[in-house]
Amino acid sequence: MNPINERISVAPQIRPQDLAEIAQQGFRSVICNRPDGEGADQPVFEEIEAAAMKLGLEARYLPIVAGKVRDEDADDFGKLMEELPKPILAYCRTGTRSATLWSLSQAETLPLADILAQTKAAGYDMAGVVRRIANGGRTPTDAVEDARFDVVVVGGGAAGISVASSLLSRKSDLDIAIIDPADVHYYQPGWTMVGGGIFHASDTARTMGSLIPKGVHWIKSAVAAFEPKDNAILLDGCRVVKYGRLVVCPGLKLDWHKVEGLVDTLGKNGVTSNYRYDMAPYTWQLVQKMKEGRAVFTQPPMPIKCAGAPQKAMYLSADHWNKSGRLGKIDIQFMNAGGALFGVKDYVPALMEYIELYGADLNFFHNLIAIDGPSKKAVFEVKVPDAVPRQIDVEFDMIHVTPPQVAPDFVRVSPLADAAGWIDVDQSTLRHKTFENIWSLGDVMNAPNAKTAAAARKQAPVVAENIVSDIQGHSATAQYDGYGSCPLTVERGKIVLAEFGYGGTLLPSFPRWLVDGTRPTRTAWLLKERILPPVYWRAMLRGKEWMAKPEKVSAA
Repeated sequence: MNPINERISVAPQIRPQDLAEIAQQGFRSVICNRPDGEGADQPVFEEIEAAAMKLGLEARYLPIVAGKVRDEDADDFGKLMEELPKPILAYCRTGTRSATLWSLSQAETLPLADILAQTKAAGYDMAGVVRRIANGGRTPTDAVEDARFDVVVVGGGAAGISVASSLLSRKSDLDIAIIDPADVHYYQPGWTMVGGGIFHASDTARTMGSLIPKGVHWIKSAVAAFEPKDNAILLDGCRVVKYGRLVVCPGLKLDWHKVEGLVDTLGKNGVTSNYRYDMAPYTWQLVQKMKEGRAVFTQPPMPIKCAGAPQKAMYLSADHWNKSGRLGKIDIQFMNAGGALFGVKDYVPALMEYIELYGADLNFFHNLIAIDGPSKKAVFEVKVPDAVPRQIDVEFDMIHVTPPQVAPDFVRVSPLADAAGWIDVDQSTLRHKTFENIWSLGDVMNAPNAKTAAAARKQAPVVAENIVSDIQGHSATAQYDGYGSCPLTVERGKIVLAEFGYGGTLLPSFPRWLVDGTRPTRTAWLLKERILPPVYWRAMLRGKEWMAKPEKVSAA
């Protein structure tokens, strides 16, 4: 028996003698979706019904011919779901027909991604009926496709716009579309500076329409599902977009709901986060107003975008309190679900000097799981290796929360995802491991690199180069070395410029005499404050690959 949710499970063919155990497990109803006589060793429904009645179970017969689930059948299944006592066990030969009926019957009640996720967890792939689910459980009557492009880019963030621009700079005759429902594009690396009182929030936003490259089609819609075997993308409303080649870079999902109570208190009661455009100014308000008490800064389990951002918020806050003479009255607690301050050891000594300067306490293996804003209390799960997990309550006057982060729902349930939900790519070429006409970059793919805008800046030319090479009938010519950059703002005016690649290899962009990335420097601060924002808006998003030319694949 394979549970889809608490209301229904599905199963392969059951026998009358199985009903006792089914009843014992708490099921109250049984639905048979397998026609009598389909198999030589199959009990007829009357036998199942008789055994069920003796045990006080409801039993219904809704036979479906294999491979022929009609819209009317899904309607009938939905009515049974409403009428019968729960939980329900539905069965057929393998359980697939029952799972399909449930999926179609719930199409107007549950989001597509939830339906796909629940059936996938139960062991059933609904890819064959995804268009019907997206169409409200009805068989689409539209044309096979609504649009077709040479290259489709899913996501209009830093990665998506950059790769589209880089493609056009190499092959200007490409017919390219970007799919993204957002009206506004954000320079997210600037939000830490907003939370530290350096940038204004409005400095980090532009309209999406002003940034889409000239000649690129903008499809202002959300993606519902991928159909890679048909080179198709299903949009909300069951519209179908076909592609010759696909680039997937929608970013990741901030899972605010994973921390109990967080959504209800975010933006008030001293609870803030620089991971949201509208919250970063509140961070600065809290920092300015705080005279004494406890300030807590959290970091969830990896992966997260910009792994240094949680501590950047702490450093800039502590620097303000230090320079305003309040630091001694403020108890700073850094609660990290991981076991290290930073993943690349070369930068840790400089960071530890600031931890000591600011008197911050490091609490490793502490993961925020719940928060009570009105009571000013946070609950952490402490999972120290080789120790029994426990929970602790921590009171706060201000808390900066970094939310747990996952791949977007429509990615996690797709055929493109690995077991953890991320797009499964070759870490060098960024080409999908299974589907040869699909590439991915940015936060959503599973290469073991830092999820930063700086990484996307290096990845975009690699993907563009390899797609053009593929169009011309050649193998990959460019490779990505895992480069990522994290400008760690340790104080206002100084930054530790962490630049590294796969395996923690240091990959500095500048000579050491100009910028020693392992030490805090004024030069790195000027780079972050003055140079990188215009580089982002005027170069990266326009396909001008300043210091981002792709490395060629070696002949060996």
